[in-house]
Amino acid sequence: MKAHDGMYIDGAWRPAAGHESIEVVNPADEQVIGSVPAGTPQDVDAAVRAARAALPAWAATAPADRAALIGALRDRLAARREEIAGTISAELGAPLGFAAAVHTDLPIAVAGSYAQLAASYAFEEKVGNSTVLQEPVGVVGAITPWNYPLHQIVAKVAPALAAGCTIVLKPAEDTPLTAQLFAEAVDEAGIPAGVFNLVTGLGPVAGQALAAHDGVDLVSFTGSTAVGKQIGATAGGAVKRVALELGGKSANVILPSADLAKAVNVGLGNVFANSGQTCSAWTRMLVDADRYDEAVEIATAAAAKYVPGDRLGPVVNAKQRDRVRGYIRRGIEEGARVVAGGPDAPEGFGNGYYIRPTVFADVTPDMTIAQEEIFGPVVAILKYQDEDDALRIANGTVYGLAGAVWAAEESEAVAFARRMDTGQVDINGGRFNPLAPFGGYKQSGVGRELGAHGLAEYLQTKSLQF
Repeated sequence: MKAHDGMYIDGAWRPAAGHESIEVVNPADEQVIGSVPAGTPQDVDAAVRAARAALPAWAATAPADRAALIGALRDRLAARREEIAGTISAELGAPLGFAAAVHTDLPIAVAGSYAQLAASYAFEEKVGNSTVLQEPVGVVGAITPWNYPLHQIVAKVAPALAAGCTIVLKPAEDTPLTAQLFAEAVDEAGIPAGVFNLVTGLGPVAGQALAAHDGVDLVSFTGSTAVGKQIGATAGGAVKRVALELGGKSANVILPSADLAKAVNVGLGNVFANSGQTCSAWTRMLVDADRYDEAVEIATAAAAKYVPGDRLGPVVNAKQRDRVRGYIRRGIEEGARVVAGGPDAPEGFGNGYYIRPTVFADVTPDMTIAQEEIFGPVVAILKYQDEDDALRIANGTVYGLAGAVWAAEESEAVAFARRMDTGQVDINGGRFNPLAPFGGYKQSGVGRELGAHGLAEYLQTKSLQF
């Protein structure tokens, strides 16, 4: 695609207020593939004003009509599937097959789910002598990350549209071309001017301006816990609604009765997918003491299948590469044992932000690599003595986003999962469900995305008494 040199505001591409731009780099070869305008507070203000002006008419649009337009958006995204996958592969570095199957097809399915939900959701109910109405919260400021560039946009924009809200999107500066493609699809779908607006720019400038803008009623942010705390504080000061999907350090708990080989192999694949750049990745593998050495052997062999440049893409930028390698060195310094990978660059990669897929053994729960989110292809294998010990380790971080439990009997795994302090748990490798709520406990966030729970985030409640 050819990058736009303006912002998508009030139904048209218009010049940016400033003259600064952001270069977009392909992390696989470090080549510049495009540039987009660096938005200013003036751009954000223009977009918010457009969204506010469009709000009354869009909020009054019948849910069935909103559903039809979301369906049209889904169809436009599906029609441009190959172009979208190619763009995500180029600006994120994801292998093309993964970019198509996960980065593109999943958000298309999510858009379709909200086309259906918008038409069927109960926006009104009777409670005794009252009628309870679910109304749009207003103008939404959506700030999205680079790791799943289209999915994170759709997971905010589609439910906001279904609810009757208008939106200003500030996408991550590393992957703005995907956001521009999305804006083109919105335009092609016939969504009214001002209902969706796009401002590209840097987080501390455009993102902060959006979070702080008086005309924004709800800020929905996905990204690091550190930035989420800042946005939460900004929104709280204005008594503004906030939805935060933040970091994770999820536990993959393999109980003694589980199929060890399957649990270890699936667990490694979960972390190494998207080069470890997944907030819900099961980065801590917990194995009972009796089978610990066997699990380490299986993981070591499995890691060899993830070849950089083939199954494993680069991380998004040089800063991220250096950060992840720093964590690997920290793990070694604190006494963990590298059984696969390590901090050095993969052989044969003079260019590109590649990292060797790394597995650590002999990790203790207090180590940095067992407590902090690394956001790279790094797995820590921890030993536990009994189920209570496993639960203590699993729950022993500030995060609570996701997790997995494996056992011979489903009921055994479910009983353990119920005791975990986390927002979603996969039982024996359960499949991702785009209709199920996604979000975390503790410092992993506030609110939920996807399905009916995701739609509810963009609604506020009014009751009429008779």
